[in-house]
Amino acid sequence: MPCPLPRMTWPVQAGFPSPAEDDQEPAIDLNALLVPHPEATFLLRVRGHSMTGAGIDDGDVLLVDKALTPSHGRIVIAVVDGEFTVKRLHLGRDGVRLEAANPDYAPIRFQGGQELQVWGVVTRVIKTL
Repeated sequence: MPCPLPRMTWPVQAGFPSPAEDDQEPAIDLNALLVPHPEATFLLRVRGHSMTGAGIDDGDVLLVDKALTPSHGRIVIAVVDGEFTVKRLHLGRDGVRLEAANPDYAPIRFQGGQELQVWGVVTRVIKTL
């Protein structure tokens, strides 16, 4: 469903305050802005700390697009041996691996018999402040 929100014409200052303005631009529909493939997009809540170095923290919500082709360097939702995980996809001469963005977590390297299924590509992180 469309969810248009008002948008001000002036940027917010991150330094010294500026005078407020009453001008508004046309509303922005967050679905149109953030979800180019609505039939293939879903949300997931993160549990754990393996991706903190990529700005993904425990409790964040991820916007995931299944219509995008997973490629080297993208953060993906993957199923490894029947379990879901969020990691950075690495495609190299030494094979495929999933890398955490936290040095406390080892990469997942695929060996004989292990199955990898990439469910989708993470496109946005939603945080509560």
